[in-house]
Amino acid sequence: MSSPLTINPALVAGILRGFLAEETAKVGFGRVVVGLSGGVDSAVVCCLAAEALGPQQVLAVLLPYRTTDPASMRDALAVVERTGVRHRVVEITAQVDAYLAGVPEASPLRRGNKMARERMSVLYDLSLAEAALVVGTSNKTELLLGYGTLHGDMAHALNPLGDLYKTQVYELARTLAVPEPVLAKAPSADLWAGQSDEADLGFTYADADRILYHLVDERRRPAEVVALGLSPELVATVRERMRQNQYKRRLPLIAKLSRRTIDRDFRYPRDWGY
Repeated sequence: MSSPLTINPALVAGILRGFLAEETAKVGFGRVVVGLSGGVDSAVVCCLAAEALGPQQVLAVLLPYRTTDPASMRDALAVVERTGVRHRVVEITAQVDAYLAGVPEASPLRRGNKMARERMSVLYDLSLAEAALVVGTSNKTELLLGYGTLHGDMAHALNPLGDLYKTQVYELARTLAVPEPVLAKAPSADLWAGQSDEADLGFTYADADRILYHLVDERRRPAEVVALGLSPELVATVRERMRQNQYKRRLPLIAKLSRRTIDRDFRYPRDWGY
């Protein structure tokens, strides 16, 4: 029996290519910018964008810091070669270190957040120069768990992966022929030496995806999820992390003063003028 998380990757790839092409054109753009890290999520986005818009309409930006694993650069360049997209390498060490020199007490997490936000500031600068939209790479697991940096890797104009769990992204990656070294390595944001997503989280993506699927997609109660054979402690941990990070999934709150407040009463699921 297949897992409920199993997808039809060819069908999903077609839907997401259409999403990228339609939503980019709908707001008057023809190009996109993608931050390419060497990880599976950005590799999948780069492949989809190249197929949806054409390789020359995609700018992949590699944004190394001095502690970046050379393998990440190698893998990112392999994706560039695989897709044929244009690319730029922008070293962020100077600007990050200039700021961090004034805060020597900064924790690894704080330093990592600064790197993530510096990378996004570069992407948005290049998006203006390119007349392009920034495409996000956060998957559903990361978004639900809050495993990302506000105004850093979580910033984007549109996101093709936000409704795919991490394990589903891997399924899609294989269909898109993402280079094998990208698929084989442990997931990591590469924010400091030896950093690992699953070590940070304290559990595997496979376990998280199973729990999140039943809590979110199936709307099961925690006790019902535990009854499926999942650890009560892990279910509680995942659920609490999802609850605590709800603020990251919302637009910035606006104090209500008028009868029609943006994102409360003035909400239209359409693009004005297009």
